[in-house]
Amino acid sequence: MKQKTLKAKESKKGWFRKNQKKIPPGIPVQAAQPEWYKLGVEEVLRVLESEPNGLSDQKASERLEKFGLNEIKEKKKTPAVIQFLLQFTEVLIIILLVATIVSAVLREFLDAIVIFAIVILNAVMGFLHERKAEKAVAALKKMLAPKAKVMRDGVVKVIDSRYLIPGDVLLLEVGERVPADCRIMESMNLKVNESVLTGESVPVEKYPEVIKETTTIPERKNLLFSGTTAVYGHCKAIVTSTGMGTEFGKIAAMLQVEKKESTPLQKRLDKLGKLLGIIILVICAGTMGAGIAQGRDWLEMFLVSVSLAVAAIPEALPAVVTIILALALTKMAKRNAIVRKLPAVETLGSATVICTDKTGTLTVNEMTVRKVFADGKVLDVTGEGYDKTGNFIDSGQRAEICEGVRLLLETGLICNNAVWDEQPLGDPTEIALLVSATKAGIPDLRKDHERLDEIPFDSERKKMSVICEADGKRTMYTKGAVEKILDNCTHMYKGGRIEVLTQQDIDNILEINHAFATSALRVLAFARRELEEGAHSEEKDLVFLGLQGMIDPPRPEVKEAYQKCQQAGVKVVMITGDHKDTAVAVAKEIGIMDGDMVLTGAELDAMEEEQYAQIAPQVRVYARVSPQHKVRITDMYKKMGHVVAMTGDGINDAPALKRSDIGVAMGITGTDVTKEASDMVLADDNFATIVSAIEEGRGIYDNIKKFVYYLLSSNFAEVITIFAAIMLKMPLPLLPVQILWINLVTDSLPAIALGMEPYELAIMKRPPRNPREGIVTQGIMAYLVAVGFITAAATLSLFYIEESVETARTIAFTFFVIVEKFIAYNFRSFGPFYKVSFISNKQLLLACAISFPLQAAIVYVPFLNPIFDTVPLPWWNWLEIIGASFAVFGVIEGIKRLLLYFERKAHRPKAPKRTKMKRVKIRREEWPGGSAIQRNQL
Repeated sequence: MKQKTLKAKESKKGWFRKNQKKIPPGIPVQAAQPEWYKLGVEEVLRVLESEPNGLSDQKASERLEKFGLNEIKEKKKTPAVIQFLLQFTEVLIIILLVATIVSAVLREFLDAIVIFAIVILNAVMGFLHERKAEKAVAALKKMLAPKAKVMRDGVVKVIDSRYLIPGDVLLLEVGERVPADCRIMESMNLKVNESVLTGESVPVEKYPEVIKETTTIPERKNLLFSGTTAVYGHCKAIVTSTGMGTEFGKIAAMLQVEKKESTPLQKRLDKLGKLLGIIILVICAGTMGAGIAQGRDWLEMFLVSVSLAVAAIPEALPAVVTIILALALTKMAKRNAIVRKLPAVETLGSATVICTDKTGTLTVNEMTVRKVFADGKVLDVTGEGYDKTGNFIDSGQRAEICEGVRLLLETGLICNNAVWDEQPLGDPTEIALLVSATKAGIPDLRKDHERLDEIPFDSERKKMSVICEADGKRTMYTKGAVEKILDNCTHMYKGGRIEVLTQQDIDNILEINHAFATSALRVLAFARRELEEGAHSEEKDLVFLGLQGMIDPPRPEVKEAYQKCQQAGVKVVMITGDHKDTAVAVAKEIGIMDGDMVLTGAELDAMEEEQYAQIAPQVRVYARVSPQHKVRITDMYKKMGHVVAMTGDGINDAPALKRSDIGVAMGITGTDVTKEASDMVLADDNFATIVSAIEEGRGIYDNIKKFVYYLLSSNFAEVITIFAAIMLKMPLPLLPVQILWINLVTDSLPAIALGMEPYELAIMKRPPRNPREGIVTQGIMAYLVAVGFITAAATLSLFYIEESVETARTIAFTFFVIVEKFIAYNFRSFGPFYKVSFISNKQLLLACAISFPLQAAIVYVPFLNPIFDTVPLPWWNWLEIIGASFAVFGVIEGIKRLLLYFERKAHRPKAPKRTKMKRVKIRREEWPGGSAIQRNQL
């Protein structure tokens, strides 16, 4: 920092009295702060106008008035009434509301009540699935420490953490939660669990020394962050930021920025609603114009136009979509994907990019020893995570546990504070050492080794030692960083005996350590020393035993899931707070990286937006990233036109999850904040579950298209039938109440059943659909209109040949109900590579079976006849209806098969053109790899 800048900050006004930012509007944030980790402790005290013994009570009161309470502030909430009313702004809902009002004006009260009930049902369900941000911020508040131990006027006091202010000197003990962002002044063996902020489960060592280079949040080892927990040691620190100025506060601010973007399904349905709105207006205007031109009464034509409008509106569509998505929720929950928001079910199927966390999602989140070096040999260790089954492999063969390996593993077991009762407890690294010893068949020797003393790990020594006594012998067992252990070793166990450690031995050990580290293994060295009774317990003159290299390995099922993503055309990007080398090693093992780029958070910060946009398509791994980086990465992919699924577990992931198209939180390791900000929660924290959810999402969207096509074809048929009758000066074949019965009751049941159609087997072997493509394309629209014309022609034919208008209308009405069940089967297999069995969808069979008795009741139950304007039909009319239905089904199926034939032909790869080649003579020995057929072709 420049001296001029520093002096300015030391002025009476202080650094915090200028440039107050607000993110989002209404939420104050302490802004323009110095980079505290680059300043020494004395400089920090000067900038914050504080003392090593803390602030005075008077100054603390003054500052509290200026800064406000140390708490997460919420912006003004949208009133519940307004939020409920916003549910009525979708185009389809507006059209239904208009239909409700018109029906009521025309005294068609039954129609009005039914349509309005559907509108209210959708509004209530939408309202109940909102207000996520408020819940997420409430969960953040719960994670803040309730009390804090500070120094005021040189005296230690315990205060409510809400009254902390910048400049307070804080005392932190093991097990306590950090109440605000701080700069460490003094520390003793301090380790902090920052997993809630960074997502990485391994505790981080903390120290007060200055860090000169620019770093990301996980690398700022001299800072403490609000909401994290001290798991080892203690410290004295000075508060630098409180409330919304902390890293926690910044995340809360990002969470409260409303996510206004609609899901792909909502956009498509909105587009469909606008299209239907235009069609309805054109139909109404055209019908009234044609009728008036024929000399008909304008009021009569207005009523007819309303009938057409009712026929054109798929009243059941919003309800059927809601029901199908709700049913899909239950189905996905069985596959460990818990969906929190209905539209997210379908959005998953649209995903083109999965931005996934590494730890716990791609990996098992359990450190595992992969390689050991002992007695001059490097052995591979099999097994995943904390599973105690595994073998030691030498040159591809199972190896026997020699004395050198046994001593190495015993030392890792004894110099260890982790425990394993029913579940493993302790540092993940130490648990991995317990598991590696167990794989070799070594029992827990700590029961027989009395621990006399322990020299704990610290950041300067970078090693830990324990002194134990067993069978009258006293031994020191030591583990730690390779260089630190070697500095204290004079001998080495080699060839079954203890020999003097030579420079050649040291070079060899360092070379093996480098090879382990290159594979992104975390390497620990192990040594021991037998002590004489009364000897000093100094960590020197040790006997070097070997190395153990460990890593958090990929889940076994992740590779197959990633291959599915490749076949499905879904790009997978790893985003992690872990080190670059570790991230690359895991990515290569899974297959994510193959010559692609890796980008760190610091490198991303140094890039302009245009430069980042150019290289973003080539980046497959992001390492050492912050919450702001994740949001920027998400935004970039969305700008590129992708539908982004973002996974995460830590609080740092919450803003990016909320910003993405589909936020996926971890159910086991995920924080409440992350879950509340997400659209979906993985019950098993498994990447493979995301892929299964995408498969479900694709299948659901396919089925949504099927029932949308089915409902629209029915509506088009109704419109064409009524319009044609008017143009031919015939009585209306269908009345508004009959149309409403068809649309809401007899058509909605098969539509729901189509939404439960079994999925195409090759659904994950096709590329993602175009996010900009609507549900109804031009080709589909032409097909649906054709279906409408064929159905209308059959309806009018049956209506025309009957003399009595009441009977003719009942026949037309009943035919429409029956033929729509036949047409439902036309829409089951609507794809060029999809074949289905007639009985595979039992729900559709049941829906059709229910429709028949319902319609029979409308025709034959006396009190229903006047309501629906029907009369009883003789049996031969039913034969006519069934026969005409089969004929319509056959014609529509024939058209569909013809279209699918041409589509298959378009998808079929073209055979290469045959070219004439000059015939040459080749002897068999000149082409040993060629077959007789290949030689004859030449």
